Amino acid sequence: MSTTSKVVLGVSVVLTLSTVAGVHLNQSWDRQRLHEGVVRDLERLERKKENLRLLEEQRTLTTQLEADRQADRQAETGRQTG
Repeated sequence: MSTTSKVVLGVSVVLTLSTVAGVHLNQSWDRQRLHEGVVRDLERLERKKENLRLLEEQRTLTTQLEADRQADRQAETGRQTG
């Protein structure tokens, strides 16, 4: 086997191994990114549920405050007329 053919064989083996390794690394990075996307989506859904719970709590408190204010106004009106 001539030196030139040995060099060509060596270069082709190195390029082939590099290509295979690069593809595997790229697939690994893609899988990791996809997994991180799923985790972010789950976190976003949890934040949304928490925000909805807080909003509902806020609505309840607002309704209660308005009822208390209305009762205070009625009591105030009753004292003024009495």
